[in-house]
Amino acid sequence: MTEKEGHWKFRRELSVGEVAARSGVAVSTLHFYETKGLIHSLRNRGNQRRYPRGVLRRVAVIKVAQRTGIPLADIQAALSALPHDRPLTVHDWAALSKRWRESLNERIDKLTALRDQLTSCIGCGCLSMEDCPLRNPEDTLNARGSGPQLIEPT
Repeated sequence: MTEKEGHWKFRRELSVGEVAARSGVAVSTLHFYETKGLIHSLRNRGNQRRYPRGVLRRVAVIKVAQRTGIPLADIQAALSALPHDRPLTVHDWAALSKRWRESLNERIDKLTALRDQLTSCIGCGCLSMEDCPLRNPEDTLNARGSGPQLIEPT
């Protein structure tokens, strides 16, 4: 490998293609993340995007958060409180994961309840069940009209 070919490994900033290759995320996804304020780039003299190396860790955090079902708006809100001029630290991750833990636990509880009711209730509060003791006791949702009325309990 020549010095020129290996030079990118020692630069502080990475091109969008290099970030895509290193992170396993498509270039179009990186552009999308940037439009949503999840990551930031600078422009070089040729008006090409250049990312600080710390963006690799930020992209990894975004992907982990997405895999757990955290909405991009929540990810963006959490990341916006952190500086963009340095890589995310272990302390940053601890704060992010603590912030998301309560929301994840609530979703887990809702999914567990839905799973446990699945065989005895279709979970919509109506349709063919006139009197559902779990979701529509005494057919109270009849006043709202036909069809599904509830997705989650109020």
